[in-house]
Amino acid sequence: MSQLFKFYAPLKVRFNETDLQGHVNFGCYLTYFDVGATEYLDAIGYGYERLLADGVDLLYAEAHCNYHSPLKWPEAIRVYTRLAPPGRRSLRYEFALRAESDGREVATGHVVAITAERGTWAKREVPAGLRAAIAAYEGPADVSAA
Repeated sequence: MSQLFKFYAPLKVRFNETDLQGHVNFGCYLTYFDVGATEYLDAIGYGYERLLADGVDLLYAEAHCNYHSPLKWPEAIRVYTRLAPPGRRSLRYEFALRAESDGREVATGHVVAITAERGTWAKREVPAGLRAAIAAYEGPADVSAA
């Protein structure tokens, strides 16, 4: 699956992310997704600071994670991240976590974020600059897949 992703953020499992069973606690995977999402925006040239400067903020509306293989401390992982073509007011981040040591798929998932007016949370459309940055990085959307 990671062959479909152009971007990844390297991370290392921290001891405090593990539980009594000796593997990463399930909730930490969403934190890994969040790191991937934030660093992805920087990589495409439309960092979170720019989003805020445009008066727009992101609110997470949905999160999903499929767990495939446990992670243990101090494993190194790659958080593969991409953005699907944006909706009018929403972004869908897609993720694949892989262990660096053996390339095994650890987890896959997605997060849906909606765009809102910074401070008031009023509805806002995805900024044109962000749409352009996503298209430039990911390439044109494949309309035949719709």
